[in-house]
Amino acid sequence: MTSSAVPDPSARPTAGAAGGEQPTGAATSAPASGASARAVLGMIAYGQLAAFSRLAADAALAPELAQRLELSRLAGIALTRLERIGERTKELGDDLEPVMAPFAGALVEFDERTSPGSWWERLLKSYVGYGVADDFSRIAAAGLDPVTRDLVLDVLADAGHAHLVVEALAEAARQDPTLASRLALWGRRLVGEALGVVQRVLADHPDLRALVGEEPDAQQRLFSSLTAEHSRRMERLGLTP
Repeated sequence: MTSSAVPDPSARPTAGAAGGEQPTGAATSAPASGASARAVLGMIAYGQLAAFSRLAADAALAPELAQRLELSRLAGIALTRLERIGERTKELGDDLEPVMAPFAGALVEFDERTSPGSWWERLLKSYVGYGVADDFSRIAAAGLDPVTRDLVLDVLADAGHAHLVVEALAEAARQDPTLASRLALWGRRLVGEALGVVQRVLADHPDLRALVGEEPDAQQRLFSSLTAEHSRRMERLGLTP
């Protein structure tokens, strides 16, 4: 498959849902195959495992005790969600590890290319960078069977992380215009790299392409929706998308 160009993340969106809700996407109306359901579950399971490691590391680095406690709580939730995905995977006749394995390297290059230089950059990356992956998963899940789809949406629902990030970053950016400008630039870099990850995942996984649509128009709508959701997150922080 020849991947279409990643859209300009600075383009202003006109549609979509607020962060944590179901984005407007390009999911197809045709019934999804069992392979597509396993692909989505594997992708999200790997994402939750990565989230556990990331949140635990964030907790160790957090400058305030309240933040350390909250991030530790969120890390525990990520493990619980991973277990729920594993249960659904078994119901579909598979073990979790082989379903996750094809996605094990999906975020490696993204993390290497977006190493944060400060606590503020780390918070923004966890919110907007990985938020793109969650939005993609929600859109893909729209084409799954109702049980799997509802599980995916529940697993990806915000458990308090967005509030923590918005509260901390919005106030810091308001008090320091120089920091706000740096974070706005960082956010644009993050979304460009994150959209590139989605593009590569689609190229490597035909079962996921089947959910969002093989046609160029369908994939363009997908990327437009992902960009729109990113812009909404940045606006919640008081930062320029």
